[in-house]
Amino acid sequence: MNRARTRSEREGPTIPFSALWDASREPNEPAVDPDRFLPATDPDWPFHWAVPPKAWGSSPEGEVLAREALELVERAIAELPPAQREVITLRDVEGWESEEVCNVLGISETNQRVLLHRARSRVRAALERYFNVE
Repeated sequence: MNRARTRSEREGPTIPFSALWDASREPNEPAVDPDRFLPATDPDWPFHWAVPPKAWGSSPEGEVLAREALELVERAIAELPPAQREVITLRDVEGWESEEVCNVLGISETNQRVLLHRARSRVRAALERYFNVE
């Protein structure tokens, strides 16, 4: 009991994650269509992506596709909501650690993971639309 009290005093009041969601900034929609994932009954990879990304190769066409894809990724990141854009830029573009991002942005680890997942999902969806992956 004493440890719980001490921890409670040290950490202060907590805010439930659901209170952090702002409907005006982010619509209430799944980040990715659930059909894009393997079912829970899959023996090897339950809940993983059903179709993994494919390598483009190192041909001249592959180089052009890679440049186009990079430009597309940059545009997709620019179109993200501000919180998602900040997290994906710091984590995936700048290479920051999760803890650093949380400290700089003043967000919880859970919130950072959710924002990063949503941002990555939207960027992936933009790439899939461009390359017509189904």
